[in-house]
Amino acid sequence: MGWAVTTVVSPAPDVSEATPYTYVSVVAGEVGASIHLNTVVEWKPVPVGVNRGTGVVTSVTVGVGDEVGQGSVLYTIDLRPVVVAEGEVPAFRAISLGAEGADVAQLQTMLSDMGVYAGSSDGTAGARTIESIKTWQKNMGVAQTGVVEPGDVIFVPTLPTRVALDGAVVFRGATLNGGEPAVRALPSSPTFDVPVTDTQAGLLPPGTRVELTSPDGGQWLGYTAESTAHPESATVTVALEGARGAAVCGDECGQVPVTGDVALDSRVVTVESVTGLVVPSAALVTDAGGQVAVLTEDGERRTVIVTAAARGMSVIDGVEAGTRVRVPGEEP
Repeated sequence: MGWAVTTVVSPAPDVSEATPYTYVSVVAGEVGASIHLNTVVEWKPVPVGVNRGTGVVTSVTVGVGDEVGQGSVLYTIDLRPVVVAEGEVPAFRAISLGAEGADVAQLQTMLSDMGVYAGSSDGTAGARTIESIKTWQKNMGVAQTGVVEPGDVIFVPTLPTRVALDGAVVFRGATLNGGEPAVRALPSSPTFDVPVTDTQAGLLPPGTRVELTSPDGGQWLGYTAESTAHPESATVTVALEGARGAAVCGDECGQVPVTGDVALDSRVVTVESVTGLVVPSAALVTDAGGQVAVLTEDGERRTVIVTAAARGMSVIDGVEAGTRVRVPGEEP
């Protein structure tokens, strides 16, 4: 005696009888969109001073990112200190009694700032200037010749400033012959660059808001600026800047390491959030004249204005909250 098993199969539903649309209520809500990317932050030193001394580097006294001011010792050559001073004219000659020029005025300003010269920075090395040079040389522990050699001072445009000596040029034991671009200065703020694909770049027009998580866990706010395309890799680098051209990191740039780079998690706001009455974007219909409308549950066509749209949802004006609208909104 066996068992018989019977399976009853119901007929498949007729898809032609399925309702091709539904109705949803217009509700208050918020529409916006963002993507998460990494922003690469890096200090990029720029050359500001040339070494004019010759000999062997016997010590390096500043580290990367150290702030230096008038008369700060950068390194020593054959045990002789090389100092930094402010000035647009680079050191190019020995300064001795009777020398005249902008470089002499720069030296006089440095000596004055160091408290060893009480005269004016008139650009003429008179007897008072020479005595001040000898006092400075005595303080530095070198021979009191009254002559400043071109390798004794490196003039840079602005002081105080944060410096980074070129480690491939200036290191203990290196031989310098004069003319090496030895001193680099850190800019007032690091660079902020967002590497993206060509497709992502289309979502980041200039002025797009970017919220960055700082190294200490706080928040920095930046805006997209210039973009640089890299055809060989099909990528784009988008630079960020702060509000009204300020630094993205404000007064907290010290959180960024002065060597290497750091990647910061960043929320890129591709569509700013807008609150209002929200419907699925599929509920919208557009006529030949470009006028946008929704179809209500009672068959009425209601003209609306779309104020924002993102991720399949739209904020509209022109209907009341609670109105039932057809989705999708194609005409019957």
